[in-house]
Amino acid sequence: MKKLLTLIMLAVLTLSISAQGNRQQRPQQQRQQQQQQRFSPERFEQQLQEYITNEAHLTPQEAEKFFPLYKEMQNKQRALFIRQRELENNKPSDEEGCLKVIKESDEIDLELKRIQQEYHGKFLRQLSASKVYDILKAEQGYHRNIMRSWGRGNGGGMNPMNPMNPMNPMMPRGNGFPRWPQQQQQQQPRQR
Repeated sequence: MKKLLTLIMLAVLTLSISAQGNRQQRPQQQRQQQQQQRFSPERFEQQLQEYITNEAHLTPQEAEKFFPLYKEMQNKQRALFIRQRELENNKPSDEEGCLKVIKESDEIDLELKRIQQEYHGKFLRQLSASKVYDILKAEQGYHRNIMRSWGRGNGGGMNPMNPMNPMNPMMPRGNGFPRWPQQQQQQQPRQR
């Protein structure tokens, strides 16, 4: 009986020591996960480039011509996006102020379209129209899927760009291309 009691006490002691060790490891693991979940603009841009390159089947030479122009376009657009966000987040208190914000927002939209049109012309001078079309479709698809992924919450707001996130659009699938969440949900037709 004493041996049984001693054995039980030893087991309880071992489990409690093990549990304390796990508690000490948890904060460190949580910090690592939080660092991985933070949004990284550099990682986002890199994955966007990889996605566009894969989906549009760009050769290294085509990518070398395209991406510097693309980054140039994005830099011009970024300042306008920031200004537009400022306008949207600060509602004026009077009618005159609201009218001014609406007009400025419309001007920003037109300027964004002019920049886009200008750079589409530059892209077309470097690449074929079908390549540019494929690039534009790939960019739209990438952004659409990222937004859809964020909209689903990703496990309580997990960053879709996190490499540990199964919803990450850049997680490889069998053929080497990224897999998208909607592809996981699609079922194969049954063979009769």
